[in-house]
Amino acid sequence: MFPEDTHQSSFVMLLLLLIFAVIHSGGAALRIRAEAIVGPRIWRLLFASVSIPLAVLLILYFLAHRYDGLRLWNFQGVPGMIPFVWIATAISFLFLYPATYNLLEIPAIAKPQVRLYAQGIIRISRHPQAIGQVIWCIAHGLWLGSSFMVVTSVGLIAHHIFAIWHGDKRLRARFGEEFEEIKRNTSIIPFLAVIDGRQKLQWKEFLRPSQFGILVAVTVFWWSHRFIPVGTELFLSSKLQEVLA
Repeated sequence: MFPEDTHQSSFVMLLLLLIFAVIHSGGAALRIRAEAIVGPRIWRLLFASVSIPLAVLLILYFLAHRYDGLRLWNFQGVPGMIPFVWIATAISFLFLYPATYNLLEIPAIAKPQVRLYAQGIIRISRHPQAIGQVIWCIAHGLWLGSSFMVVTSVGLIAHHIFAIWHGDKRLRARFGEEFEEIKRNTSIIPFLAVIDGRQKLQWKEFLRPSQFGILVAVTVFWWSHRFIPVGTELFLSSKLQEVLA
C-alpha cells in the first residue's frame, strides 16, 4: 500500500488547474460584455490581476511538487535527454507565446483588441498555444517521470483542448465568415495545412522581435533552473504551502 498522501499534491494541482481554467476561459467568455461596461483596458487589468498571480502560484506549486507521487520512469541518464528537453521547451515557447497576442496588451499599455491571426505560426497551427503546451508536457514528462507530472499534463492538455473548442466558438460568433475562411485554410495539427496545400510558409513572418524575445526568455529560464532547489525550499517553508499541503 502507498502512503495516504502519495497523491495529495496531484489532487491539489488538479484543483488549482480547474480554478485557473474557470477564471481564464470564463474571463474570455465574458470579455465582450465586460469591455462594454468597464472598457477594454480596465477589463484587461482586472483579468491580468487575477490570472497572472494564479499562474505564478501554479508554477510555484508545480516546482515544489514536480517529483511527488510515484516515479513511473527515469530517463534522466539517457544520452541526449537534456538537449532534447531544452530544444523541445524552446520550440514549445515559440508556439505558446509570440503569435497569439500583443504583449503590450497584457498591462493595457496598448488597447486590448480581439484579432484574427492568419500569419506566422498560425500557418503551422491555428491553435499554437495548445500545441506548445502539449510539447512542453511531453518534454517535461519524459524528464520528470512522476505521477504528479502525468496528472499535471493531463490537466493542462484537457484545458487546452477545451480552449480550442471555446476559442473557435468565440471567434466564429465575433467574426463569422472571416473566421470560417481562416479555419478552412488552417489546421490544428501542426503542418497539416501546409502538407495538404492550404498554407504556404512565409519564413520572413517568423523574423520578428517577439521570436527573439522568446529565445532570450528560454536562455534565462535555462540559467535560472539552477536556483529551482532554493526557490522550492523557500516555497515549502512558506505559510502558503501550509495552506495548500
